[in-house]
Amino acid sequence: MFQGEFQHGLDAKGRLILPVRIREELGTQFVLTKGLDGCLFIFSPSSWKAFSDRLCALPTSSKQARKLKRYFIGSSVECETDKQGRFLIPPVLRNFAEIDKDVTVLGVSDRIELWSTEKYDDYQNEDDEPIEEIAGELDF
Repeated sequence: MFQGEFQHGLDAKGRLILPVRIREELGTQFVLTKGLDGCLFIFSPSSWKAFSDRLCALPTSSKQARKLKRYFIGSSVECETDKQGRFLIPPVLRNFAEIDKDVTVLGVSDRIELWSTEKYDDYQNEDDEPIEEIAGELDF
């Protein structure tokens, strides 16, 4: 299970060093794809298989299902870290998430989220429902 929040920066080539605690759990190979709320998702191979299997089980006859498959599977890329724990975030995914320098890395149970730190700070400060109301609505 991935957990924790970490601050990192991209190097000049668009590579990110994953935090050691994340790397220890994730390993050196993983899948990177578009996420929700404007971030990127990283999945371990086993979590990606479970996630993509759920997507593939959706009916191709459904326009919404096709859109979801294109969004997540179509934008996915297999990644591997180098000896320093770095990997390249492809430009198309960096542009999607508006990541240009500072990155917030979040462990969120079965996946890791990569956020532009500026965008994550804005997301955290949105005037949405208080977390207490959300927990109550979800009967948590």
